[in-house]
Amino acid sequence: MTSPHPPKVAGINPPVPAPAHTSAPAVPTPPTAPEASSPASGTLFQDRLAGWVSDLTTLHELTERLSRTADLDAALRELLRAGASLVGAGRGLVTLHPDSGTGHPVTVGLGLGHADIGHIETIPPAPAPRTHGPYRVPDDAGPHSSPYVRLLDDLPPEGDRSGRIHPDIPGEDDLDPRYREVAARLGYAASYALPLESAAGPPSGPEADAPPGAGRVGAAVWLYDEPAEPSERQRHLAGLYCGYAAEHLARLIELTGARDAVAVLREELLPSRLPHIPGIRLAVRHRTGPRGGGNWFDALPLPEGALGLAIGGITDSGPGAVAATGRLRASLRAYAVMEGEDPVAVLSDLELLLRLTEPARTATALFAYCEPPGTLPGEGRGRKVVVAGAGHCSPLIVGPGRVEYVETSLSAPLGMLACWEAPSVEIEPEPGETLLFYSDGLLHRTGDSMDRAFARLRSAAATVPRSARRDPEAIADHVLRTVLPEPEGGDPADPAEDVVLLVAHFE
Repeated sequence: MTSPHPPKVAGINPPVPAPAHTSAPAVPTPPTAPEASSPASGTLFQDRLAGWVSDLTTLHELTERLSRTADLDAALRELLRAGASLVGAGRGLVTLHPDSGTGHPVTVGLGLGHADIGHIETIPPAPAPRTHGPYRVPDDAGPHSSPYVRLLDDLPPEGDRSGRIHPDIPGEDDLDPRYREVAARLGYAASYALPLESAAGPPSGPEADAPPGAGRVGAAVWLYDEPAEPSERQRHLAGLYCGYAAEHLARLIELTGARDAVAVLREELLPSRLPHIPGIRLAVRHRTGPRGGGNWFDALPLPEGALGLAIGGITDSGPGAVAATGRLRASLRAYAVMEGEDPVAVLSDLELLLRLTEPARTATALFAYCEPPGTLPGEGRGRKVVVAGAGHCSPLIVGPGRVEYVETSLSAPLGMLACWEAPSVEIEPEPGETLLFYSDGLLHRTGDSMDRAFARLRSAAATVPRSARRDPEAIADHVLRTVLPEPEGGDPADPAEDVVLLVAHFE
């Protein structure tokens, strides 16, 4: 007589074996009918059911924590911490393959310092190249690629997520002597490695038969201080968790690649270096939000030794805003070369172009024309600066005798009116004075109201040390450090906002 099937429980599909601490001793013979229906059998089933529920709850909590990570570094560290708790290890290492989409190996350790990871990188690959799915140990694998190659070289082929156990590294004769030497130096005696294999991640190999968007993105290994190995239940839970983690990492890798592409494009659309103009020293600081905002700046030499300074922002963020920013900046450069001595005309032309070519966008802009030296009556080195603004924050002039905002005329942003025009203002900075141009993101990132943010910026400029007042680089660093101190949580009040600070010091 066979034992009856345990009763079905709605909503419970036991995905893992029964926990070791609830399993009953092996029974050599099938139970009889009276024994099968005994209270002990019901208690055993209840214990197993409680173990399954506990495992599912643990997996749910760990995957929830992982899903809240928004960047690769945080996700890899969370993966290591969760995996260590599941398999009962104290230390670990996770690495991504260069072909995963990151462009280069990314390695993160748990309980391992940089020197420890460096020792692991000296472990040589296998003596002969072997192929596992899309992976092949290269013949010329160097020390920089060896940690990832070594992990993968010891893993089963793609499609098999069972991992690899080394329960007693000092006692295994077939291991490379360097492997045992590094293990002894770092003080671990056993390891358990798992592949990170995604069904929807980026391609990880050159094989044409690999499904698009599938493959291994990396591997993780956990280290034990004493000879040990995880139980069957622990291995099953870790495999389920790593399967979810691989999908999450694949999405983050794709997102990171897109962000990197936008960042490269954005940097290429901004000035690669500032011009050298006699009598004016420049410095700039540019911090971009994670989505790639539309703030921009420019500093371009103009005919007869003049200088044009511009700063602005466009609505929206992301690749579309970055591309629109590049078009807007290129257009302003052309107008500045043709009629830069009249900033109002420059912004008027820019507004017309924006209205015709980007009807769904608005933009703020400020353009300053710094006349060539020697144009002020009776002065050999004087300069006059003509400024016009369209909805942008007024520049701040800083000197030994004054720290004040330039009174530019209040006007609407570009693209909001049928015909934009506002009067310009003229200022005459003295030798030793500095003009600060900045984006509104600098104010927003403070987390204060606009009035308090303006006051904070003015106070930061006024407290520049006397020894740094003639160095635009030092001025920029002091202002940013004072206006945006590092918060306790490590994140600014609004990290999505771009920050641009352009400093022009007149000698």
